[in-house]
Amino acid sequence: MWSGSSHVYAALPGGTDGSFEQATMLYQWIKAFHIIAVITWMAGMLYLPRLFVYHCIAEKGSAQSKTFALMERRLLRAIMNPAMVATWLLGLWLAWNGPDSRLGWFASPWLHAKLVLVIALSAMHGLLARWAKDFANDQNRHSQKFYRIINEIPTVLMIGIVILVVLKPF
Repeated sequence: MWSGSSHVYAALPGGTDGSFEQATMLYQWIKAFHIIAVITWMAGMLYLPRLFVYHCIAEKGSAQSKTFALMERRLLRAIMNPAMVATWLLGLWLAWNGPDSRLGWFASPWLHAKLVLVIALSAMHGLLARWAKDFANDQNRHSQKFYRIINEIPTVLMIGIVILVVLKPF
């Protein structure tokens, strides 16, 4: 099983004198931080629609509605947005520094499929951000049922992504 990177290995000072272990360790640290960012992002992607379900119940303009709007804004700005950016940056670094010395993991078809799903997850993130703004402005147009269904989309995308990354089926 491949665990390091020829790109990283070559980029390290003295890349040909035994620094392969350093390159492998760097790759593993980046992977660990990528996984942490993904978990954090997914926690927000699963929690925010649930907040929307409860926010639907709150009377527009009420203290409870304002509290939900504040929670939603903080979740997006302090947790979800930074986690999404970190996920993308670290993930692209990992993909570039994959086993192919020229293309990293970009030569692998499973990564292309994964990127499609991550783009869809990012689009979902954008929709959640838009709906949070709608709630903050007392302009929500959707029902509790809508948000309960929407809450399943990140889960389905995550399952597809994990299967692609772990099994690398093609």
